[in-house]
Amino acid sequence: MNPPEIATCSSLEEVRSHIDRIDRQIVACLAERGGYVRQAASFKTSAADVRAPQRVEQVIGKVVALAGELGANAAVTEQVYRAMIAGFIDAELAEHAALRSAADAR
Repeated sequence: MNPPEIATCSSLEEVRSHIDRIDRQIVACLAERGGYVRQAASFKTSAADVRAPQRVEQVIGKVVALAGELGANAAVTEQVYRAMIAGFIDAELAEHAALRSAADAR
């Protein structure tokens, strides 16, 4: 994968316009990722399966390596992913609990 080409901007407004465009793409990707996280909850049998610390470290390793390939700051990438994963784990735990409650009610 090649690093993205970064446009040379001639003003702060142009820089902010690019950042706003990228933020929209990032939020769209978060929404897509969240949809898959919700689905994952139905395949897991316990809260420990949701937390999956080994999987978290596997993902972190992959994205830090990808950051290196794409010229991103590896430390920032790791911080962002750890925060994002923690948020998704909380959401998945809630989804998992709701699914288990619904199954127990039957």
